[in-house]
Parts: sequence; structure tokens; C-alpha cells
Amino acid sequence: MAENKRVVIVGGHGKVALLAAPKLAAAGWSVDSLIRDPGQRDDIDAAGANPVVLDIEQADVDQLAETFSGAAAVVFAAGAGGGNPDRTRAVDRDAAARTMDAAEKAGVSRYVMVSYVRAETDVDTLDRSSSFYPYAEAKHHADAHLRGTGLDWTILGPGSLTLEPATRALQVVDGAGLIDGRQPAREEVGTSRENVAEAITHVLTAGAAVRRTVNFYDGETPLEEALT
Repeated sequence: MAENKRVVIVGGHGKVALLAAPKLAAAGWSVDSLIRDPGQRDDIDAAGANPVVLDIEQADVDQLAETFSGAAAVVFAAGAGGGNPDRTRAVDRDAAARTMDAAEKAGVSRYVMVSYVRAETDVDTLDRSSSFYPYAEAKHHADAHLRGTGLDWTILGPGSLTLEPATRALQVVDGAGLIDGRQPAREEVGTSRENVAEAITHVLTAGAAVRRTVNFYDGETPLEEALT
């Protein structure tokens, strides 16, 4: 690993980001967490990260590039939270794409995207009138944009996020969320947010899963084997 171990987490006050920050810090990273609300500073401090106030919905590529300058990696863990299709597109698609362009402009080669398990395929199978469709479409296009960059990207696609503690064991699945070609049962598709935080920490620290999309649920395969 290069001596520079500064990472910028976009969406620093999200549940996954707040779990990832102390793990990254414990692994030797200096963590800058971007937040929109200055009132969230204390939570970021408590997670062992440095709070940086920047509204990614409003920030342009140059502002983002200035913020990323000198970092070794960027993690995109932000999200509009659903409910408002326009804001979902603004954050999960457009702002996400700007952070990728900004990382390239700033010379930050490593980029980790927190996506979701069926982001590659839902746009082709979901009813366009579904309330979930704007999110699926936004994440699909953001991931596609990332794959088209020259960045050393990793896309992590967890299943239904839970508050269970990390097991550091995963079940890798395909882009449709199938386990060895079969549709998983409802109880099989959960993914601990803390496991996602462990995955972020591992791929950055070990330099693993570069230019790979890894879709996963909680499972039995040790995280280090699942994320090579």
C-alpha cells in the first residue's frame, strides 16, 4: 500500500459510512467524511473521521476535485434515500458521476462505489412505474459511468441492508442476485451494513477487487476470499 492513506467518504453521515470510518481509521487510513449538515460534525468526529462540510448536490467537478486533491481513494456511500425521484437522480446519478470525474481530475485513482445487488439488471426487469425504478436507474447509470472511467474502481453490490453485526463472511451472487443460478429465499438476501463497511475497508487496504463488481449477501465465504 502506498504511504498516502487518506480516503474521502462521500456521504459521510450514512449508516454504512459511519460504520466504515472507524474501521478504516483502525486500518491506518486518515478519513475525511463529506457531510451536508454542519450539525453532523460530532457524529463524524466520534467515528474517528474528519468532517468536511460540502453539499455534493450543489458542488461542481472543480469543487469536488479540490476536496479530493491529495487523497489516495474516494468512497461513494451517499444516497438521496428514495422518495423523491428528482433528488434521487440528482444525488445517486448526477452527483455520483461528478465525484468520479473529480477523482480523475484530482489524480485520485482508487474509487469504491457502494451500489446494490441488482443495479446491473433491475432497469431491464422492473416496471418503470415502480417507486423503486428511479433509484435502480440512477444507480445503474452511475455504475456504468464508473466502469467507463480510467479509475481503479470497485463496485460493491450488497443485498437488503440490515443492522446485524458483521460476520465477515459473504455469499457472492450474479448481477441478477441469483445464488448459483437460483432465486434466493427472502431470508437469504440480507446484507449486514457492517459487512459492507468491512468490505470497503478490505478492498481499500488490500488493493482487492480492482475493476470488479462484486454483488453479495451475508454468507459463508470469508470476506477476504470473496473479495479478491
